[in-house]
Amino acid sequence: MAQRVDVSDEAAQLLRQLRETHGQPLMFHQSGGCCDGSAPMCYTQGTFMTGPADVLLGELEPGTPEAVPVWISKAQFEYWSHTHITIDVVPGRGAGFSIEGPTGNRFVIRSRLFTDEESAALAPVTTG
Repeated sequence: MAQRVDVSDEAAQLLRQLRETHGQPLMFHQSGGCCDGSAPMCYTQGTFMTGPADVLLGELEPGTPEAVPVWISKAQFEYWSHTHITIDVVPGRGAGFSIEGPTGNRFVIRSRLFTDEESAALAPVTTG
């Protein structure tokens, strides 16, 4: 089964720090643009409410209590459905309400097109 989303080692380390700092499970929602561009926004679970207009891309650290679900709006998923997304981190100011802001880092998306083999091996997505 091909995965739609992954995380860099550096971003995984920052997620561990944020989980420890906030004492709660985390989640991402891929922003659709506007003021923050197209940034992955990190929240404590339950802070950002997903709904039927959102698609679950997958989980970072799946199968663990630390699993981090990654959501995107259906409309934006239509554009990104053919890409593998990796959440990474770079120095800089975090976007909007994303909780990494005070750390001096910001989450970013790195993407690449799926190969034909990966596309054929993708599982259907779940909506909120």
